Amino acid sequence: MPNALHVAVQMDPMNTVNINADSTFALMLEAERRGHRLWHYEVRHMALRGQRLTARAHPVSVRREEGNFYSFGPEELLDLGTMDVILMRQDPPFDMAYITATHMLEHIHPKTLVVNDPAAVRNAPEKLLVTQFPDLMPPTLITWDRAAITEFRAEFRDIIIKPLFGNGGIGVFRLREDDENFGSILDSHFSRTTEPLMIQRYEPAVRAGDKRIILVDGEAAGAVNRVPAKGDARSNMHVGGRPERTVITLREREICEAIGPYLREQGLLFTGIDVIGDYLTEINVTSPTGLQEIARFDGIHIEQRIWDRIEAKK
Repeated sequence: MPNALHVAVQMDPMNTVNINADSTFALMLEAERRGHRLWHYEVRHMALRGQRLTARAHPVSVRREEGNFYSFGPEELLDLGTMDVILMRQDPPFDMAYITATHMLEHIHPKTLVVNDPAAVRNAPEKLLVTQFPDLMPPTLITWDRAAITEFRAEFRDIIIKPLFGNGGIGVFRLREDDENFGSILDSHFSRTTEPLMIQRYEPAVRAGDKRIILVDGEAAGAVNRVPAKGDARSNMHVGGRPERTVITLREREICEAIGPYLREQGLLFTGIDVIGDYLTEINVTSPTGLQEIARFDGIHIEQRIWDRIEAKK
């Protein structure tokens, strides 16, 4: 057993955690099982003064007990640079607040190991990172330009439109060639934000599921299939997608082997990729999910492998 690590978890409020689904909770349980000390803080409680990065944080202990799953110690001003590990696990949206937090964490990484590397996270939001691997993707367009979107739709006829920096399936639309909501959807998006859209060819294979594969330090560790609810093109479990047991196919292993070295080089230790049919559609680097579903179906506790790698780096 290695020496106990001091671990600060940058995440959303503890009282919002679903202990039966949350991957951060699984990581915290495993850390505590190994004897590591945990603190919890939110991004809004961070402060950078000179080179000193602090956060108002609580020592925290966790347990799998519904309604009583965590205990906070007294709030303290935590010097994040004195921690061994920071788990950067707050959910998107990937906005300027998120980006600012990565800049702040760069002041302490790698002396304090930030998982995932904050510069790599900033430079690789999930829907953009996938464009580094065009041979593995379905036809994809990222743009603000309505004419380009119209041309892409005319070429492929059946498309998916999604906000580039969204999450959880929010704002994702399937548009067939005769759908009269096309213009309204573009109007609605661009009236609210200056961010571009991602447009992809619709892959009918999604009806059989959108597979989430977890990679640890660039190596495939487990997978769960997510089947869209009837009448919905989205497979995200937040919006009704049904998780089911699966296996990693030969094609999916080829995808993992193609992207794995890049993820490892970038310090992206815990990632989750989305695969529909034969195509890689996203690489999730911010706060990947799926650990608990994989554990339930396959008995594989990937959080153990993640902590093995973190401890090896310390």
